[in-house]
Amino acid sequence: MATGHPDLPPPAAQSVIDKTALFAALLELDRDDAARGRILRMETDFRRKADIHIGGLTSNRATFARFNTNPFVLLLYAKERGYAAVHEIERDIAPAKLFSSMETSAGKIVEEVTLPVYGWEQVNSEMHSVHSKIDGRRTSIDNSTYDVVSLKSGPRCLNDDSAKGIGADIAENLTNWGMETGAKKIVFTLGVLYGTKNQSNKKDWHVIRNLAEGLSKHAKIISSHKGNWGIEFELNKVNCSARVRIGREWWSYLGGSNWTFLEVCVALIRACVLVKPTIPTSSPFMIGDLPRIVDTACIQSDYNISLLQRSQYEWLLFAARHFCDRFSDDGSGLRKRARPKQMIQPDKKP
Repeated sequence: MATGHPDLPPPAAQSVIDKTALFAALLELDRDDAARGRILRMETDFRRKADIHIGGLTSNRATFARFNTNPFVLLLYAKERGYAAVHEIERDIAPAKLFSSMETSAGKIVEEVTLPVYGWEQVNSEMHSVHSKIDGRRTSIDNSTYDVVSLKSGPRCLNDDSAKGIGADIAENLTNWGMETGAKKIVFTLGVLYGTKNQSNKKDWHVIRNLAEGLSKHAKIISSHKGNWGIEFELNKVNCSARVRIGREWWSYLGGSNWTFLEVCVALIRACVLVKPTIPTSSPFMIGDLPRIVDTACIQSDYNISLLQRSQYEWLLFAARHFCDRFSDDGSGLRKRARPKQMIQPDKKP
């Protein structure tokens, strides 16, 4: 199914993060004991899981066949880099393998660490079972609402076949979830860990379309998926809804705050990025707009927090850029002890 389906939602307004507001929000997190507790817990779990995963990939006992290299790519890359000896390119193969491996494993690590921190249960189910497409779930205190989520690592990781399979599976099992929980409301989320609606290949929306097309004829549509990133309907006296939540929208839904994605980024940075005593005044970047993306000129010299060190600020911007279409780059600076203004400029409805 091509992305140009006539029922697709109209293009979304650009999703923008204001750098100044981002660091003001970080200052608030630094003062919030509950937020600090969540961040430190996630930091510990991220570090432990990353050490296990990376250790298994970087062992010197790995064989050449395990790297699945392409000879034509290797030789063309050697020309681009000006290499003369095989040992030169060998140093690049292992990091490349690590990157490709982490494309599939990083999402799972993030899922395993974050879901329980924010009160959700991780679900590990057998294939072709009632819960095989569910990664996490939670039930409201009064058992009236059953939340389920299927998580995807990024905004372009789905293809037509997977979108069709997920949609059909959810349509088939919604009734079963209602019967087993007794909930009068079921909320299904297709959650995407980073990105924006503009960055999506729209296969995530096709999950909702396939769900809609697979519904029982007895389902009463309340809000159509046509031109919408979600659908709401009633089936067997149970209110059901399904929605795509990408990047910040998913994290806000998970943790109940616009700050949730920031907490996760800070925890990962603390777990993965070394602290440097000094920061180079200039760095050679190959990506044209990266210097502007990680530029920290908006931060005043007296800005100080304990969650991150100054050399890690650019890493926060580097990570946060994956959750918006652009930074506002207003460069207005931070005022000491200032409360954050609205951290994120909301996506305007088209």
